[in-house]
Amino acid sequence: LGLQGRVRNLFDGRVEVEAEGEREKLDRLIERLHKGPPGAQVADVATEWSQPRGECEDFRVDYD
Repeated sequence: LGLQGRVRNLFDGRVEVEAEGEREKLDRLIERLHKGPPGAQVADVATEWSQPRGECEDFRVDYD
């Protein structure tokens, strides 16, 4: 999608995504998050908007 940010699994089973980019691309990401990958059940997608911080140059998976 041409976004910058990160994704990580939380200990309670939720997934946290932080993303920056054009609004249209962010909206497409949110649509995909609502669907989830094959075999997944998405119960809820909570969205918080903020000013871009420019901390990421690419999109990565963080493994804690």
